[in-house]
Amino acid sequence: MQDVSWLKEYQALTQGAGLVDTAECTQIEFLGEDRASFLHNLCTNEVRKLPENGGCEAFITNVQGKTLGHVFIFRSDDLHVVQTVPGQGDLLRQHFEKYLIRERVEIKDRSTGWGQWLLLGKQAEDVLSRTLAKGELPTANLSSSIALISHTPIWIRRTDCLGDIGFMIDCLRGDHAHVGTSLKAAGAVDCSHAAYDALRIEAGFPLFGHDITAQNLPQEVSRNNQTISFTKGCYLGQETVARIDALGHVNRNLVRLRFLGSQVPPIGANLLSEDDSVGTVTSAAWSPHFQSPMALGYVRRGFNTPGTRLTFAADVSEVEVMPLVSA
Repeated sequence: MQDVSWLKEYQALTQGAGLVDTAECTQIEFLGEDRASFLHNLCTNEVRKLPENGGCEAFITNVQGKTLGHVFIFRSDDLHVVQTVPGQGDLLRQHFEKYLIRERVEIKDRSTGWGQWLLLGKQAEDVLSRTLAKGELPTANLSSSIALISHTPIWIRRTDCLGDIGFMIDCLRGDHAHVGTSLKAAGAVDCSHAAYDALRIEAGFPLFGHDITAQNLPQEVSRNNQTISFTKGCYLGQETVARIDALGHVNRNLVRLRFLGSQVPPIGANLLSEDDSVGTVTSAAWSPHFQSPMALGYVRRGFNTPGTRLTFAADVSEVEVMPLVSA
């Protein structure tokens, strides 16, 4: 029997206004007049042309073109912020500082000084609007705005990466509890990371450290449209990314996987075609939407076409390959 103790939380994250505590996320601040060009030269997406209060999704790549980070980059009038999963602050800051030579850039790890809430669901916009004392909501994906909750400044970053409209709500760490209390008073529902993970996997959104590691090439992650500019010019790792683009494919891709049995697979589970291992599970959860186990995983080229049926070694049931929603 599946553990669906978080089902009401999942319903809030989809149909209502679900609130997830993401205060521990990594946030690195970039100041100085060369910050845009500096970041532009160290990631896969276009940063120099970001409008004020705009943002993008990108990979931070090393000289071999492997992924050191899967990040969001946000621009305000006087700074840029790189945001990603918890625990990446030291690694990414050291990587950036390694390439900081004469550029007028100041790099500060704000991961412990800032807090964040993630607000998702069909009613998220209404709940957040009712909470604001001043300011407006950002209207485009990865755009942002400054506002107030009572007298507390917040930085709202819109994110539509899980399908419906969502918001990252950032503040000083000391204001984090107050902002959360205000949102819940307006109708937001506290939600666990287990409920969020089920929604994330259904939506096909990868998590660095689980679905993406430093062993992955950017194109393996199946988010080319969101993360890679093929016209921006040179950047660290660009030669590898361009070579793969010219070749036309990688040897494996991240896909969604629907398990037609009842068992949620363990991380690392092998996926088989006959007796041949052709894939590996990287994230898995019970899906309320599909009423079956869902997973993300890498499947070898030739076996990753949507509709392909594989098998799961620990179960007699089949596994259906599905495209990433955002691919």
